[in-house]
Amino acid sequence: MMGPMDNPRVLVVDDELNIRDLVEVALRFHGFDVTTAGTGEEALTRARDAGPQLIVLDVMLPDFDGFEVCRRLRSRGDETPVIFLTARDTPTDTVTGLTLGGDDYVTKPFSVDALVARVRAVLRRSARETGDEILRVADLELDEARWTVRRAGAEIELSPTEFRLLAYLMHNVGRVLTRTQLLENVWGWEHSPSSPVVETYVSYLRRKIGPDLIHTQRGVGYALRPPS
Repeated sequence: MMGPMDNPRVLVVDDELNIRDLVEVALRFHGFDVTTAGTGEEALTRARDAGPQLIVLDVMLPDFDGFEVCRRLRSRGDETPVIFLTARDTPTDTVTGLTLGGDDYVTKPFSVDALVARVRAVLRRSARETGDEILRVADLELDEARWTVRRAGAEIELSPTEFRLLAYLMHNVGRVLTRTQLLENVWGWEHSPSSPVVETYVSYLRRKIGPDLIHTQRGVGYALRPPS
């Protein structure tokens, strides 16, 4: 289960050390707890021991491929979401991966930012499917499945963008998030880095949920924290 105080656990499996390190660093930067593996056997062991909430799984591995890893995971009852990562971009491979129980398919070369976004999307979808979609910080409650927000029991009306921004802050409660991170994960780079859109929407949220939860780290960004 992924609650607002957790760092989601991700297992990254790739036999290319440079790619494995790149993905690990990117995910850790975004607040994930990362375990890595370089072979199919290591992947199965780490999946059992580390209990990841998602697996980024390369298809081409030195002992047996990622499809076989996924097949063995599913056969032992492990339903951890899987994002396949591969240089093979054919319809047959895509269908194979999804048929085996994969949740997404990313081809190399890939954008690290796009991969992080896909990881978040699959985790959000998985949370909704398991009923773990209500985020709580102090007396603030956000229900991702029903798109509702309440504070001290009173419902608060938010626009879709305000809702996405608040959800992202609540998923990263206590962490200072930069403007770049907020633009990337809430707006998807629809605005230039110099756009005042982040500041504008933070101001909107403060007026609606109260000024005591969203804190400004001058020159860095914003963090959502419970009142002292």
